[in-house]
This record gives sequence, C-alpha cells and structure tokens, in this order.
Amino acid sequence: MDATIGKVFDSVSTFFAGVASGSSDEFPLCDTDIISGCEKELAEAQKGQDEGFKKECIMLLSWALVHSKMPADIQRGIAMLEGSVVSDTSPMTLREKLYLLAIGYYRSGDFSRSRGYIERCLEVEPEWRQAQTLKTAIEDRIVKDGVIGVGIAVTAVGIVAGIAAALVRRG
Repeated sequence: MDATIGKVFDSVSTFFAGVASGSSDEFPLCDTDIISGCEKELAEAQKGQDEGFKKECIMLLSWALVHSKMPADIQRGIAMLEGSVVSDTSPMTLREKLYLLAIGYYRSGDFSRSRGYIERCLEVEPEWRQAQTLKTAIEDRIVKDGVIGVGIAVTAVGIVAGIAAALVRRG
C-alpha cells in the first residue's frame, strides 16, 4: 500500500510543482502500474473488516482511474464515483468525489458534465482553489471549443457559398 500511495503522491506533487505531464491537459496522469497497485490494495482490503480502509482504497483507485491515460479506465473511474456519490453524507468526501467526477468528465471531453460536477463541488467547498482552477480550465476549454466550432461553421458556409457562386456563374 505504501508504494502505491507513494506513486499517487508523486503524481499529485508533480501536478502542484507545475511539471509538464505530457498530456493535453494540466492534470496529473496515472500509469497502469499505479492502477494495478490500487486494484490489488482494494482486493486485499475487501478481504478484511475495516470499512474505512476499504473506502480509502476505493478513493485511491477512483483517483488513479480518472487520471489514467486510457479512456476505458477514466470511464471505469467515473462509474465507480457516480455509484458512490449519491450515498455520501460527509462533505469532505462528497467534495472529493464531485471533484474527481469533474476531472473524469473533463478528461473524457464532456465539458458540460464536468462543469456541472465542479459547480456542485464548489457549492460544498466554495473556496477550494483546486476546484476553482479546474472550473477555469473547463470554462476555457468550452470557450476554445466554441470558437473552433464557429470557425468550422464559417468555413463550411464559405465553401457552400463558393460552390453556389460557381454554379450560378456556370448557369
């Protein structure tokens, strides 16, 4: 467990230190070794009676999955978190789960869902800087995608207008 936690903390500290992760977003990434370690720890925890340890292992695995490089892992993490967020009564744990859901949807490209989860997260903890940073990244990405969408639409209209003009000249 210590080695797995150490790798997770290294990944998080890399994020906060500002070291480039090599991905298109600015959030830390997890490799398959970390995910495998978290899965093994969870399997061991499920054999025992300590519910707190089980929940901790589930949160670590969820964190690792939504920070994975693999889209299937991200979707697994989202599914795990969505299944457990409904029953959560602890504001701190709810905050973490909502944040991780926002990360998962952001990394999946579903920015509107990501924004919904981060807004819920900020309702629980309005001053949380990490969540505020993610909200800014989501909003920036939505604006960027909107500008790209407008550019594509304008280009398509220009092409259609050009074809129509050429046909009118011929006719």
